[in-house]
Amino acid sequence: MALHSAPRLGVVVPSGNAAAEPEIGGLVSPAFNVHTARFPVLPGKDLRGRLATYNDVLPDVLASFGGLRLDAAVVSCTGSHYLLTPEGDRALCAELSEQVGAPVRSAALAILDTARAVGAERLVLVSPYEPWLTELSHAYWESAGLTVDRVVKIRAGARFSPYDVTTEELVAQVREAELPEDAALLFTGTGMFTFDALAELGRDNGRTLLTSNLASAWWARDALGLPAEGPDAHPLLRRLAERTATGAAAPTASTAPGAPGAPGADRGAEAGAAAVAVP
Repeated sequence: MALHSAPRLGVVVPSGNAAAEPEIGGLVSPAFNVHTARFPVLPGKDLRGRLATYNDVLPDVLASFGGLRLDAAVVSCTGSHYLLTPEGDRALCAELSEQVGAPVRSAALAILDTARAVGAERLVLVSPYEPWLTELSHAYWESAGLTVDRVVKIRAGARFSPYDVTTEELVAQVREAELPEDAALLFTGTGMFTFDALAELGRDNGRTLLTSNLASAWWARDALGLPAEGPDAHPLLRRLAERTATGAAAPTASTAPGAPGAPGADRGAEAGAAAVAVP
């Protein structure tokens, strides 16, 4: 498929996040072209202050795409949206969608969409966050109607730092938790690299494995009517669909590629025919 004709997915990430772009890009390529904007650097603010500011400046960050017309956009920072209620998150994303002229979803809402699509009503929360932010995450999911059965706290060495968690640390700490083979695991945090850990932890068991970036890609495909179990989908998306014996919600007339007013109507017709290499 020609690059110029692929739908455009905007991704907004914190300045120090190294994982979201390669993971989301790998999950949606070649069906989408991914374009990124970064939140500003905010020296002097603690983590909570930075996250709150991200919500304040988000309209301006999305506006920085300028004349680049997007077909969908994901706010790839779950922590800032855990400061909101799910209802407040939906209201903010609705306003942003009006501003952008295309659907905008937070990674947190994308997780909620994906969990419901695959029938995951009970979760084990795997969190690399500081305890206060893990508690906010827990409260967000419970408020949204999901049940968090257990929390597995992930450390990078002796501290909580999503950007610094290694694959070895993530796999080891999840295994040490001795979780049920059929548990649905949610790895929260768009800045924690997960691909290699998912391959290891998903081997020879029936677990549903959700991550912030995996859910963002699931939502983006669904927003343009591309099912996660499609032949062009990334293997991690197909595994998620297959292991849950379900797929993304069927595209509606308003979201199917090529439908009048649909995202990417003039560029998305070839997306369903794109192929993805299986690693």
